[in-house]
Amino acid sequence: MSPDAWIPITIAAAFLQNVRSLLQKRLADGSTVHGGAYVRFLYALPLAWIYAIAMTGTPWRYLGREAFWGWVAMAAIAQIVATACLLASFAGGRFAVGTVLSKTEAAQAALFGLVFVGEAIGTAGLVGIAISFVGVLVLTGRSSLEGVGPRTFALGLASGSFFGVAAVGFRAAALSLPLESAPRAAAVTLAVALTIQTVVYGAFLAWREPATLGVVRRQWRTGLAVGASGMAASAGWFTAMALVNAALVRALGQVELVFTLAVSAFWLRERIGARELLGVALVVTGLVFVTLSPVR
Repeated sequence: MSPDAWIPITIAAAFLQNVRSLLQKRLADGSTVHGGAYVRFLYALPLAWIYAIAMTGTPWRYLGREAFWGWVAMAAIAQIVATACLLASFAGGRFAVGTVLSKTEAAQAALFGLVFVGEAIGTAGLVGIAISFVGVLVLTGRSSLEGVGPRTFALGLASGSFFGVAAVGFRAAALSLPLESAPRAAAVTLAVALTIQTVVYGAFLAWREPATLGVVRRQWRTGLAVGASGMAASAGWFTAMALVNAALVRALGQVELVFTLAVSAFWLRERIGARELLGVALVVTGLVFVTLSPVR
C-alpha cells in the first residue's frame, strides 16, 4: 500500500462519519443521547465481523497475544468514556464548548503517542495541528466559549484526552497483531473493539436506562444505516491509524468540519458568513501541513 494511502482513507472516513451523524439525527424520538450513541456500536458489530472474516478468513486465530487485548480493551473503554464526557459537556446547550475541547484530541494523541509507544511527529504535523485547532476556534465563535464553567471545561478536555488515548491504543493494538497488512490488522482490531464496546455500553444501559434498549431495538431500520456508515467510517479510521501516527490521522480527520459546513450551505441552505469561511480556510491550511508531515 502506498505510504500516502492514509490521506484519502482518512478523508473518506471523515466523510462517512459525517453521513453517520446525519443518519443518527433521523433516529425516532424517544431515544436518549446514550441510546443514540449505542446504536452505532450495536448495529455496526455484525458488519464489522463480516468485514474481518472477509479480510482475514479466520480473524479469531490472530487473537492470542496479551499485548493486543490490553491495548484494544483500553482503547475501546477509553472511547466509551470519551463519548460519555462529550455528551455530559453538552449539558445546558454548550455544544460548541464540548466540540472545541474534544478537538484537542489530535494534540493530546501526539503526546500520548510519544509517551506510550515512543512515536513522534514532525514539525509540520505539529504546526498543522495547531493551525487547524485555531480554525476550529474561529468556526465556533468566541461568544460560545464565554462563561464556561470548570465542570464543562474539564469534561470537554477529558473527552479529548480519552479520544486521544483511544486513537493511540487502537493503533498499538493493530500493530501488535501478527499481520503485515494494515487493512487486515485494522479489520480484526475493529471487530474486537466493537464487541467490547457493545457489551460494556449495553451493560451500562441495562443498568441505568433499560427502556432505552427497547427503543434501540425498534429503531433497527435506521440503526442498520447508522451502523453500516459508522462501520465503514471506523474501518477507514482504523486502517489509517494502522498505517501512520494516530495524531496525524485524527488531525486530518478534522476535515469532517468542512463537510459539515458544506452540508449546511448546500443542502440545508444555511447562510455561511465570513467567520465560517475564515475558519474553514484555517482548518484546511492546517490539514495541508499535516499531510506534509513525514510519516512514521
